[in-house]
Amino acid sequence: MSRLKTEGIKIKIETPLTDEVIEQLKAGDLVLINGYVYTARDAAHKRLVELINNNTPLPFDLKGQIIYYVGPTPAPPGKAIGSAGPTTSSRMDSYTPLLLSLGIKGMIGKGQRSEEVVKAIKKYKAVYFLATGGAGALLSRHIVSAEEIAFPELGTESIKKLLLKDFPAIVAIDCHGGNIFRE
Repeated sequence: MSRLKTEGIKIKIETPLTDEVIEQLKAGDLVLINGYVYTARDAAHKRLVELINNNTPLPFDLKGQIIYYVGPTPAPPGKAIGSAGPTTSSRMDSYTPLLLSLGIKGMIGKGQRSEEVVKAIKKYKAVYFLATGGAGALLSRHIVSAEEIAFPELGTESIKKLLLKDFPAIVAIDCHGGNIFRE
């Protein structure tokens, strides 16, 4: 029995992201993300924007950071985290341009983004990554540690600081206007 073995080119990137790294990424690139990222879904985004509007300090420095749109399940014994698959990114579209203007450089989620977000990604030199939906258990193998840092009352939607090791993702929208949903 023969077996086709394909090895694509994967680009290793480290967080926090810099403009130099973001400029090199192109829509369709396969990346392995390493370093810290922060989780936030709809409710956490709403809270972050409320803090910004009230000039209240945020739970983490936004500069150069990646937000992963995920509400992970509780960690089983011996694991850093439970299933951690991406949620639909369009739920965060109304909050995203503001967060990008304040320093967020990357987002991980699934699905298309609004035209306003696409323009903001280009304007603020950011990047949108896709993670594989329905593969939360597999993706959790690339999460080394998880620490809840804000809004514990939101349960799985609280903000967590995750340490990623070779977390697989695809560049969906780059800072040059490349967009795999249009190509």
